Amino acid sequence: MSAWRGRRVFVTGASGLLGSALAEELVERGAAVTCLVRDWVPAARLFSEGLSERTNLVHGELEDLPTLLRALNEYEIDTVFHLGAQTIVGTASRSPLSTFESNIKGTWVLLEACRELPKLVKRVLVASSDKAYGAHEILPYTEDAPLVGRYPYDVSKSCADLLAFSYFHTYRLPVAVTRCGNLYGGGDLNFNRLVPGTIRSALAGERPIVRSDGTYVRDYFYVRDAAQAYLALAERMDEPRFHGEAFNFGTETPLSVLDVVALVLKLVRRPELEPVVLDEASHEIPKQYLDCSKARRMLAWKPAHSLEEGLSETIEWYRAALG
Repeated sequence: MSAWRGRRVFVTGASGLLGSALAEELVERGAAVTCLVRDWVPAARLFSEGLSERTNLVHGELEDLPTLLRALNEYEIDTVFHLGAQTIVGTASRSPLSTFESNIKGTWVLLEACRELPKLVKRVLVASSDKAYGAHEILPYTEDAPLVGRYPYDVSKSCADLLAFSYFHTYRLPVAVTRCGNLYGGGDLNFNRLVPGTIRSALAGERPIVRSDGTYVRDYFYVRDAAQAYLALAERMDEPRFHGEAFNFGTETPLSVLDVVALVLKLVRRPELEPVVLDEASHEIPKQYLDCSKARRMLAWKPAHSLEEGLSETIEWYRAALG
């Protein structure tokens, strides 16, 4: 509690899956949290579970420098968690320009706002993704793997990472980059994602939809563990050796899409619901998973939940939320 009590924290993307989980954890630890919110989404946990009533809300867009400067300055922010982004791969492929605006321009505007207020902002964490690495023959990814994203979403995350490192090397901005596996957990309202979509279908007694051929391999990472990972890194950012560094966070247990679907159906007790395999996914990397030994070594961090434990808690959240 003492590490965060009274600390003034700014969270972008606070109405999203990770943002709401992180905001909740920060509030519980006594931080003074200010959230940047673009859209009012009543079903988002930030609003539906009353988190917004325990935080300061700033309405605006990441690309608006005056808004960011005003928020950081007036709320005297010392810690920034930059989670705001367009996070859906399919949306990025359909609308690359808006994705580049939010994910790339939004990142450089946020970094510039932090650079202009060095007496206030002491630590900045930029949320990236395993997608920033692009496709590699050698897996799992380590943090020194080249950033070679090709598709719009992947490229947007590669660029955001490079921008963060540029601001560190050029201006010594105290910034670190986090790269997580595929996040899941209660509060994810993007039902075209595998885990929430499968859970909703199973609870309704319907066959789940698989957009790919089912063989794609990913590292699935529980959002509560992700929030803890972000806090563990932020708490070490007073040490200069963490500045300009990237950290992988995940479970290091890669599974295929069909394996995850089977586990969800088992936990919901509807194993007879055979998935509908559409095999129509495009602009996605077939295999992606992370090496998290750096986080274990430098942060003494590891996830607290197994995949089955995380999915079980997630299923119960949707069971209550969806009735």
